[in-house]
Amino acid sequence: MNIQSERRTFLKGIAATTVGLAATVPGTAVEEETYLVTTGSDNVAQKIEQAGYTVQNEIPAANLLIVRGPANATSGVQDVPGVHEVAPDLAYEIGTPPVDSAEPAIDATYTDLQWDKQITDAFAAHDIATGEGTRIAIIDTGVDHTHPDLAANVNTNLGRSVINGEFGSDGSPVHPHGTHVAGITAATGAQGVVGMAPDAELVPLRVFPQEGPLIERISDCLLAIDYAAEIGADAVNMSLGWEPRPPRENQTSRGVRRVICDRVVKSARRRGTTVVVSAGNEETDLQHGGYRDMWTSLESTIGVSATAPNDELAFYSNYGLGDIDVGAPGGGYETLEKTLANDTEWPNPTNRILSTVPNDSYDYYVGTSMASPQVAGLVGLVRELSPSLQPNRVEGVIKRNAEVSNGRSDPELGAGRINALHTVESLLR
Repeated sequence: MNIQSERRTFLKGIAATTVGLAATVPGTAVEEETYLVTTGSDNVAQKIEQAGYTVQNEIPAANLLIVRGPANATSGVQDVPGVHEVAPDLAYEIGTPPVDSAEPAIDATYTDLQWDKQITDAFAAHDIATGEGTRIAIIDTGVDHTHPDLAANVNTNLGRSVINGEFGSDGSPVHPHGTHVAGITAATGAQGVVGMAPDAELVPLRVFPQEGPLIERISDCLLAIDYAAEIGADAVNMSLGWEPRPPRENQTSRGVRRVICDRVVKSARRRGTTVVVSAGNEETDLQHGGYRDMWTSLESTIGVSATAPNDELAFYSNYGLGDIDVGAPGGGYETLEKTLANDTEWPNPTNRILSTVPNDSYDYYVGTSMASPQVAGLVGLVRELSPSLQPNRVEGVIKRNAEVSNGRSDPELGAGRINALHTVESLLR
């Protein structure tokens, strides 16, 4: 086996199913562009309109406007009185092929194949809490609400699409990724798999269009986060991201963009919504290289790295002090060779994460996208037992009861790999 070739193929597959996104920045031929604009007063929107731009959306809780105008007009928008920060919106495209995998060949229950729920003591935790009465928003590619393991939990009335600033009522899937993430979060176990919070309500927020390239925009993600907070979601899961960027780029518009995104996430946290994000799959040290991964670099999110069945960091997972808050099962082992081997405790493909996919099916995926929803589901368990617990305290409870790590400053696992049973038991003391 040519291991380098296998590695390239495997990593390409991970990027596809974990929404490994390639930037599609508007070029000079684009007549209009979208800008993220923060303000300091209520009448700035009117001034922006008077200056010839169009205010497409507002997020009042974060003093954020989403503005349309000519391309390359950042400085012009910045000159409007009352404007604080301006950054061009960005769009990213999801890959199309899923991770090569094998569907399970068992008819009844697959819980014996869910090593991720076994190692986190999720099944035992369900004797104490199941997420009943909580609401978790899945910002992703949409969710198949007809799947037997999801149908009872998906709220289609609250589900939305958010595409180019326009809200629609259809949160159905345009790619299997979101359905897989939803199953990890809150599958009921009615037919096959059990999620971390099997009685939590799921709200699909699709930020990828039904037609054309599968592109998501930062502005749409921000609108989806704000909507989730407005409907009282206990948690938001975002298994979305892009390749970490070097220091020189983080000092330009990307740095401003990160500040703007942090405003929106903080406004959601103030309303009681915990935002959980995946760390990314580029095998990158986000700390020492000066690289930043947008969502995990925000101090107001819970950044999640991916762990293996033996509690090692999965070989593809990003890591770094300040970006990783906790680790959670994402599948694969600490090396590609071991991940593809057949002589391990969990041979290929069973060392990956088994969950729901559209058309009443199940599949094994791998990536930090599979790790993040484990934590989002755990937020649901915590909020069932302590509904008034604020996001900073929810995060603290999860961190204090994590294991494997020696403390909260492990660059690979943060406070450690989550343990659902320890977390919920601590709330009963």
